[in-house]
Amino acid sequence: MNNFFHVIKDPVHGTMQFTSTEDAWVKPFIDSGNFQRLRHIKQLGMGDFIFPGAVHTRFNHCLGCSYVASQIAHKVGLADEERQLVMIASLLHDVGHGPFSHAFEGIFYDKLIQHEDWTPHFLRDYNTNDFFQHYNRINPRHHLTEDKFRVIAEMIMHKPVTKSVLADIVSSQLDSDRLDYLLRDSHFCGVKYGEFDFHWMLHCMTIVESKEGERLGITDKGIGAIEHYLMARRLMTRNIYHSRKKLALETLLVYLLSNLASHLEYHQAYGDIRHTRLGKFLIAANRFNQQIEQSNDKSVLKQAFLDEQYKTYKELCDYDVFSLIKQLTEVNDATAACEIAKRLHERRMPKIVRLNYADLPSIEMEIQTFKSKHQALFQDWQILLIQTPHRSYSGEEDPILVLNEQGEVHTISDFSFTINALTDRLEHILFLAVDDSICDHALVNALMKKLQMNERELMIGENK
Repeated sequence: MNNFFHVIKDPVHGTMQFTSTEDAWVKPFIDSGNFQRLRHIKQLGMGDFIFPGAVHTRFNHCLGCSYVASQIAHKVGLADEERQLVMIASLLHDVGHGPFSHAFEGIFYDKLIQHEDWTPHFLRDYNTNDFFQHYNRINPRHHLTEDKFRVIAEMIMHKPVTKSVLADIVSSQLDSDRLDYLLRDSHFCGVKYGEFDFHWMLHCMTIVESKEGERLGITDKGIGAIEHYLMARRLMTRNIYHSRKKLALETLLVYLLSNLASHLEYHQAYGDIRHTRLGKFLIAANRFNQQIEQSNDKSVLKQAFLDEQYKTYKELCDYDVFSLIKQLTEVNDATAACEIAKRLHERRMPKIVRLNYADLPSIEMEIQTFKSKHQALFQDWQILLIQTPHRSYSGEEDPILVLNEQGEVHTISDFSFTINALTDRLEHILFLAVDDSICDHALVNALMKKLQMNERELMIGENK
């Protein structure tokens, strides 16, 4: 095969060049229906409601991941067949995502079903004789076998593989996923938080020896780039991924879907919706939630639901949810689902009240008392307390390893005061989201002022 380049123009990585060999490795997967579905699932859920440019998709991101994986593999000198495995695994790592990405996982009891749980079903669609024969015709020198595909699946599902450095490229603190999404999300959101020197990081990547065998690491020349990269991850989390308005809208979306699911099967006003693809899935999800809460064997029920509903789930995308929201705005009903749908459709943002996590127990009690006392006046979804923890760097579970000039391997925390301060540090964001239609109510105003006054008192106390 002539070794020409297949070029994909990308706003983040510029000209992504794949050799003809690499193109043949990934193209059969890219052209599949399961992967094309990712064109219709936005990367940042409802992020574009806050950052209008954030309309990029899981499809864009996964292509970028595969390209980054190929660059890392070239840099550390992986053999062709190893590079093939990490490129495919990086390409398919997000194939299990549902509509609005992570937000959709909130419709399940205790978030018991996440996108990773669906991934084996999507991968199983490729693990067939027909697909292997088609793939191997295109790749006569690099056949795909059941054993090789099992390694790909194990890397995607975070299971141990014989050569740890391959898994590190797919899933670690230096993986192709993070290296792409920070740059990509920063670009499309129109912010600088996620920028770092990717090319220098790539130049400094190396294979290091550890007690687990060969791992993906960095030379000591790359310490500054890693500091920049981890700080970029922290800032993107705080300002983009955990943007208060974004989280509030996604919480409302989950509330809408959950409320709709609990009434969909019997409520007359929802007659047209219950027969849609998403409607049928929500009915099944509601039954699952009711059963799982009472079950002593949750794993069996969970697996049965995944097996039964996969055919429907694999057809769902953002358009199904948008269509549902539009449909609900036309239903003349005062249920929470319809009210929230109108607000999302019109982008009526809730008011955000920032709170201090240090005072969480008293805040929870204050809000619970308020809701109980005034439940006839306000619906539960109109006053939402939202909290989300995040950790920028997990040094204990998966440290970034550095090779110094003497050939010794240490964790990066040993070299960097900045990273040492971030290591395993759990940070919290806490806020109240108040429906815009009740913000001017005297009782709600009094509640918000009281909570904000408590926050100011705490901050003054902390600064003394």
